Amino acid sequence: MFEKLQRLGKAFMIPIAVLPIAGLMLGIGSAFTNGLMIETYGLTWLLGEGTFLYYVLSTMAAIGNVVFGNLPLIFAVGIASGLALQEKGAAGLSAAISFVVMHSVIGKVLSFLGHTPETTSIDYFVSQGMNAVEAAKQANVYGYELGMFSVRIGVLGGIIIGIVVAFLTNKYYDKKMPEALSFFSGVRFVPIISVLAASLIGAVIPFVWPYVHLGISTFAEFFGKTGPIGVFFYGFFMRLLNIFGLHHAIYPLFWFTSLGGEMEVAGRLVQGGQNIFFAQLADPNTLRFSAEGTKFFTGGYLPMMFGLPAAAYAMYKVADTKNKKLVGGLLFSAALTSFLTGITEPIEFTFLFVAPALYGIHALLEGIAYAVLYMLDVAVGVTFSRGIIDFTLFGLLQGNAKTNFIWILILGIPTALIYYYVFKTLILKFNFKTPGRGDEEVKLYSKKDVLAKDMDIELVIDALGGRENLVDVDACITRLRVTVKDVSKVADDATWKGELKARGVFRKGNGVQVVYGALAEVLKNDINKVR
Repeated sequence: MFEKLQRLGKAFMIPIAVLPIAGLMLGIGSAFTNGLMIETYGLTWLLGEGTFLYYVLSTMAAIGNVVFGNLPLIFAVGIASGLALQEKGAAGLSAAISFVVMHSVIGKVLSFLGHTPETTSIDYFVSQGMNAVEAAKQANVYGYELGMFSVRIGVLGGIIIGIVVAFLTNKYYDKKMPEALSFFSGVRFVPIISVLAASLIGAVIPFVWPYVHLGISTFAEFFGKTGPIGVFFYGFFMRLLNIFGLHHAIYPLFWFTSLGGEMEVAGRLVQGGQNIFFAQLADPNTLRFSAEGTKFFTGGYLPMMFGLPAAAYAMYKVADTKNKKLVGGLLFSAALTSFLTGITEPIEFTFLFVAPALYGIHALLEGIAYAVLYMLDVAVGVTFSRGIIDFTLFGLLQGNAKTNFIWILILGIPTALIYYYVFKTLILKFNFKTPGRGDEEVKLYSKKDVLAKDMDIELVIDALGGRENLVDVDACITRLRVTVKDVSKVADDATWKGELKARGVFRKGNGVQVVYGALAEVLKNDINKVR
């Protein structure tokens, strides 16, 4: 299960990788074409309708909006190509075709069942005796995808197609056909079998999805009723899952599917927390962003911008005097990364392995941050991280009236103080061997140090059990993610942390994650070149 979730999380990152640039375009374009903002600052001459900048910025907003409007298709293609071990291009193309076929078949089956846009409207269900709430829930089951009448399965439909097509690609990419049909052998068989599978899925979904949709809606309502408590546990467990890199397989379900809530924006129903935020961002009539939509990510701003940089400063303060210069460079770089981009692993992995209790405290404080900002109705959006860049675009530039961003700044200093004194006190009390404290076994390696070593890639391959032991080699921002045939052949932790200078190693099933920071992507590419 660990191996499968690791691969699924890695595949999720492929479509998610396009969201930062799409979010930036939508954020900048929407902010600087907002009529109220233009009038308030007297910029009609520069940014008003008809000006050159207006055309450029409105086009940027349209580009970002179209990406978020087609996430189901993007997820189908991205996940299929990400999970396919061979013929990734064929998997992506097959997924695109299969996604369209699935929704076409769904539409046909719905018409056979007598479900049309007219017979699935709120007014129709009210005329059949339902109250307004029940009618709205029932009508929300149905909608459009790529212009086709279908059910509102959204990104989940893309995920299903992506996983199924990847499975079929891995199984049939080398399929041999009889000589008369040999043209359809191998990779050419993949789109054929994928379309057939998508047709079957499309034929079944209209009978199953209405019940699943209503069930998810009920669960989302229940989760919503838990209020700050539910949001606390979400933030807490997401941070714990980050240790194993498994959060990538969970949070997209809240960001992009109905698990993250549903809301009508500009006349259309939008599912998923991040989708809701960006739909509101693109709607010029939005007066205030919904904290219900942003509750699954806004809470991260406090620990990422203020908490962890303060924790880094605490670790610097308690380091031995002789090591402070070296420690300072390492921790400053990690703190700046967290503050600017919201990427926290460079800091977290400096104390996770030597003082896991500190990580538990960090997860607890992050859960509290999620709950508090939700209670204060703060609604600042995010692309993929929660650093000052996203805060500026989706908080400051949108205005406090829309986002209530001021609370992040107000609570930032108390958050930093709490992290600083909690970390400093616990490190000293329990003598945790954080970077630069006494024990020479605690080593410091910056990216520069590791690259300067000119690491022998063959040593890394040998530590993974040799070429014949490798099934799949990939990487995220900080981790080398490898699937092996026999995990017992993988070198022990001492070897990885010693001559191979890894910051940590995780093993589960046939999945291995080696923490290398920024070097992970380089190692992945080097291994795949020679394996």
